[in-house]
Amino acid sequence: MVNHVNFIWNIAESLRGPFKPSEYGSVVLPFTVLRRLDAVLADTKAEVLAAYSTTAGKPDVLRDLELREAAGQDFYNTSPFDFGKLIADPQDLRSNMAVYLAGFSTNVRDIFERFEFEKTINKLTEKNKLFAVTEKFAQADFHPRTVSNIQMGLVFEELIRWANERSNETAGDHYTPREVISLMVQLLFALDDDALTKSGVVRSIYDPTAGTGGMLSVAEEHLRRLNPGIQLSLYGQDYNDASYAICKADMVIKGQDVDNIALGDTLTEDAFEDKKFDYGLSNPPFGVDWKDQRALIEDEHTKLGFKGRFGPGTPAVSDGAMLFLLHLVSKMRKPEDGGSRMAIVLSGSPLFSGGAGSGESNIRKWLLENDMVEAIIGLPKDMFYNTGISTYIWVLTNRKQNERRGHVQLIDAREMVTKLRKGLGSKRNELSSEDIRTIVECYSVFEPNKHSKIFRNEDFLYRTITVERPLKLNWRATPERVDTVFEAKTVQKLNEADAVALRATLNRLGPDRAWKNRAEFHKSLKNAAKAEGLTLPAPLIKSVTTELSEQDDTADICRDAKGNPEPDPSLRDTENVPWDEDIDTYAAREVLPYAPEAWVDRTKTKEGAEIPFTRHFYQYMPPRALEEIDRDLERAMDELRAMLAEVER
Repeated sequence: MVNHVNFIWNIAESLRGPFKPSEYGSVVLPFTVLRRLDAVLADTKAEVLAAYSTTAGKPDVLRDLELREAAGQDFYNTSPFDFGKLIADPQDLRSNMAVYLAGFSTNVRDIFERFEFEKTINKLTEKNKLFAVTEKFAQADFHPRTVSNIQMGLVFEELIRWANERSNETAGDHYTPREVISLMVQLLFALDDDALTKSGVVRSIYDPTAGTGGMLSVAEEHLRRLNPGIQLSLYGQDYNDASYAICKADMVIKGQDVDNIALGDTLTEDAFEDKKFDYGLSNPPFGVDWKDQRALIEDEHTKLGFKGRFGPGTPAVSDGAMLFLLHLVSKMRKPEDGGSRMAIVLSGSPLFSGGAGSGESNIRKWLLENDMVEAIIGLPKDMFYNTGISTYIWVLTNRKQNERRGHVQLIDAREMVTKLRKGLGSKRNELSSEDIRTIVECYSVFEPNKHSKIFRNEDFLYRTITVERPLKLNWRATPERVDTVFEAKTVQKLNEADAVALRATLNRLGPDRAWKNRAEFHKSLKNAAKAEGLTLPAPLIKSVTTELSEQDDTADICRDAKGNPEPDPSLRDTENVPWDEDIDTYAAREVLPYAPEAWVDRTKTKEGAEIPFTRHFYQYMPPRALEEIDRDLERAMDELRAMLAEVER
């Protein structure tokens, strides 16, 4: 593998000058794919050309099937060219290369279109580099007899990593650190190792945010080490053209079904709508809004409900990561069909953002109530190339082992970190092999320790109650309050005569008397108005009553028509009540001793869920003793005095 990678790197270095290092990938990646496909199709080239001739005039679908059969692959090339014939005619290389690319079946031709390989070839031609590059790649022996699919996949993965490091794009947009992927993959399969090593095992793996295919590749490598005979189907989708092309090319190189990698926005164009998978992996974008997809997503949520992907709810439009989480869950096989396990990387926000009744809280609550959250692992900061924020791996499943049912495991790996000697973008840290082993062992053993804590699902559920306190007001016709009465819209609509009469009415009330009972105030107000010959309609009474009022804890409680206390909105408060506790019991202990007249408005109670990961692993650090601080200060002062004495000399 190393020899092949070095060989290709040397070709890339020959591009220096006309191409920037960040552009090398746009040349060597598609050329590597092209050379590999050329080698894979070499043995059946004659059969394909013959079939192409004899199937002329047949329906496209039938013709495609016969050409695939002739090629012995899920793709083919019907042009007369291969690498040998291309370099044998240097003068016509550019035009012949176009014919060669056009001869591929559409499912492979798509790769080169998304690579924008046409532009690359044009630039190579313009800079007089096309023949040199083509000739060098023609020397590479990428035939399957020489380089297996697995080996070729490793070569291509190394080239992807190499190209990403030299790219001036944000690496994290399409590249997840390999050690993070390795951890996710090992977590995904840790509890299934015995079942996966049996003969005849067939499994499917899916990544809805596939990027360049790193997660699918590492998952495949891991499973093939466990069981070389395992039958794997890898599926992925991505919306970025270049990432999609790389991922699809990687799968083709590894002998996977080329049609299992799709282009498009997973949230609005699910390419595998009717499929379910054994395993799923995803690293969706952090903190990216979904306003452009909002109409379609909310339409699915409203019309399909739980028959669609977003039945539990939708998160705030500012961050769509939890939509991918719900999408992954929708891809789980039914438990009676074997169930599924999924792993997804998320920021800290999905653990706690949104109060009770919000979309985020409803999603968490639904996952917990359906016992789908198996484990959450907190990772060190500065692990990813484009962000230094805290990240967490969620492991989700609908086939928990008996001892895990009804429980969630939290694993704190935030201090398991190895510093990089040189940072890569925002990435300053990595997980060592030992760190990964420790984390996976914590997960597999499922026992509490300093890194692992186990909770019941209900421990993360709560009810938010609304605590009301009675409205208590006094009324006085002070000059300041009277002025606010005449600023009210209802009063401003009065004609001049009624406005004068109203002011006279309020003057009759006088600024010195304070009413502490609303009914008594209304009686006095109406009598004063009658004396001025003014009729007070209900809206005007309401407006005057509002503007002349002021909160007063010594006043009588204001009551509605049924005699019930009215709540004071300014004193309204909320409390989160643990799921297992009775609301009345909680209120009697936590509310009434401090506000005896308060009550809980049951109509406003909301159910919620949050997972306060950091709180559960918080370790109290007592402050230093004052004597110790004083000693340090005195020592510092002594050093400062000595330095000043040196200066004075």
